[in-house]
Amino acid sequence: MPDRPATRLHVDAPLAAGGRVVLSPAQAHRLRVVLRLAVGDVISLFNAGDGEWRARIVALAHGEGSVAVGALLRPPSDEGDLWLVFAPVKRLELLVEKATELGASALVPVVTARTQIARLNPARLAATACAAAEQSERLSVPEIREALPLARLLAAWPSGRRLILCDETGLAPPIAAALASVAAGPKAVLIGPEGGFAESELDALRNLPFVSPVSLGPRVLRSETAALAGLAVVQALAGDWTQARDRRLSLAADFSP
Repeated sequence: MPDRPATRLHVDAPLAAGGRVVLSPAQAHRLRVVLRLAVGDVISLFNAGDGEWRARIVALAHGEGSVAVGALLRPPSDEGDLWLVFAPVKRLELLVEKATELGASALVPVVTARTQIARLNPARLAATACAAAEQSERLSVPEIREALPLARLLAAWPSGRRLILCDETGLAPPIAAALASVAAGPKAVLIGPEGGFAESELDALRNLPFVSPVSLGPRVLRSETAALAGLAVVQALAGDWTQARDRRLSLAADFSP
């Protein structure tokens, strides 16, 4: 049984035994300059649709490279459907990295009355999420959505997705008790800005039938802490933390490209 290579790369290209994948300039640079890998070294490639595959570097030069795809290591699997809806914070890249590690399937910025950071760099956030997915052995990379005003987001909210509102006022039931009465299905965790939601926003949210207000305990949490705590509790009680980590690899033999 082949060992899982230490270096993992997410690729959009289809993956199948015997195929060839052209690396992006950034990926080629990382392999050659940062990791000091060379032709003949083994890595793994993955994406949500095809799973994770063993691959061997067949060309690597300045800003370009390609790999040959070999054995399947892990087939595609369901990695859950849990969104994080958040007002952007100062430590945004840290939030994106850790939310990816915790299994968020989509990261949805929202602009509230007290949101202080208006401009985002979607490409940089996507790169942060991709790197976190590679490190955490996910097969998928969370989608980075366009930032929307809170009212627009709620007006277009998808039917059937429960919105877990992390209510900083302390008036909502504890999150564990609240989740016990929430039906199975897709969910999203909503976190407000560093200054908290405006009272009018909280009133509007509490009146929506798809919103479940919850409390994250007796202490006041920073926005990024609340986001990660909310994701972790939902994953533990109603998400994919009920599954054990699968370290098994495919029994397929190695390849010789």
